[in-house]
Amino acid sequence: MTADIRGTVPVHRAAPAPAPPAAPRRRGRWGVQIFLSAVSLVFVAPLLLAVYASLRPYQDTAQHGYFSWPRHLSFGYYRQAYTESGMGRYFANTLIIAVPAVIVTLFLAAFVAFAVSRLKLRGGLVLLVFFTAGNLLPQQVIVTPLYVLFNRIPLPWWMSDSLTLYDSYWAVIIVNIGFQLGFCVFVLANFMRTLPQEILEAAIVDGAGVWTQFWRITLPLCRPALAALATLEFTWVYNDFLWALIFISDPDKLPITSSLNNLRGQFFTDYNLLAAGSVLVALPTILVFLLLQRHFIAGLTLGSTKG
Repeated sequence: MTADIRGTVPVHRAAPAPAPPAAPRRRGRWGVQIFLSAVSLVFVAPLLLAVYASLRPYQDTAQHGYFSWPRHLSFGYYRQAYTESGMGRYFANTLIIAVPAVIVTLFLAAFVAFAVSRLKLRGGLVLLVFFTAGNLLPQQVIVTPLYVLFNRIPLPWWMSDSLTLYDSYWAVIIVNIGFQLGFCVFVLANFMRTLPQEILEAAIVDGAGVWTQFWRITLPLCRPALAALATLEFTWVYNDFLWALIFISDPDKLPITSSLNNLRGQFFTDYNLLAAGSVLVALPTILVFLLLQRHFIAGLTLGSTKG
């Protein structure tokens, strides 16, 4: 209440209008959540169906269908799938290929990304484009040249039974490193560009060399990005079937993805048994994601906020 300048009659000011209700915003938020839940269910549904089928006898699903209510559930198919396919040996073969491939890929990618993004090398952008462009090359284009090349590269007897790069774990490891290196360099280089330059400048003032700047300063700050890449790279290398099928001829050296063929019969295939084997094959990748989930999510959300 205030007094008018021209008189003594008080003048009342209008009260501010009430804020509009937040109902439209809440409805929009609920709509986004419903949409994301539906998309997640679409992606998870095949895995859930495989788990459901692996717990039921084949006679039950053959008589009543896969989407019927189960009459009997058991874990017998998992034991049968593990023993009949020789999955233990194939798991070991996959780890021999995947673990070195992921470690070497991330190590080399971190080196190149540091040189391109932090050392201000001349032609660094061209080098980054070169590594990234390698991912655009179709894998099938170089299958024949690599097959011929690997048959001509000799290896000592303790590295390869065939005395060549062909039919050895090294062939699959090298190919996976070559094809995954460009993507990792691209991701790490862009992440390292977001690190404060003042950190390295302070380290240089304190007398830190290039190796110290990389190993003790930059690399620890890249832990979320490295964890996210490690999860993706392990999944991709673990699920690879093409390169092992081409460059390995010894059945005892094949990775886990080829073990599922041992569960197929010549005239009949028990798809419930095959579903149990598929779930067992997928377990290591799920375990790796669960172990690195916190770092993986942190790596995905890097750069989403400032400050």
